[in-house]
Parts: sequence; structure tokens; C-alpha cells
Amino acid sequence: MSTPTRATVYFDPAVHKALRLRAASADQTISDMVNAAVKTLLAEDAEDLAAFAKRKREKSVSFDSFVQGMKRRGVI
Repeated sequence: MSTPTRATVYFDPAVHKALRLRAASADQTISDMVNAAVKTLLAEDAEDLAAFAKRKREKSVSFDSFVQGMKRRGVI
């Protein structure tokens, strides 16, 4: 395991209290909880980036032409 890097993070007082209470009840540190939450967000970003890469070659349609097509088809 690599050596953790220290960072200063400022929390809203109510958020900090909630973190302290949850960390104590889960027998975890606030750092462990924040690391897990950030990793979850980064994993979601990685999934989004993969989805964008997969759809990169799809034909795009401008909003204007899409709306005009809806009008021609009598949708609007």
C-alpha cells in the first residue's frame, strides 16, 4: 500500500459532525470514509468517460435540425 498524502479539507460544521458520528458508529476514520466516497465518484467518472468514448463515432444531430425534423413529421 502506498503512503497516504495529507490534504486539508474544510467541511460545513453540520457535515463534519455527521461524518464524525458516522465514522464512530462504523468504526472507521473520516479519512477512510472520504477516500471511499471520492473513489466511488472517480469510478463513476471513469464509467461516463468510457460511455462517451464508445459513442464517439455516432452521428450527431444538431438541436435545430432535430426540432425541424419533428416539425416536418407533425410531432410539434
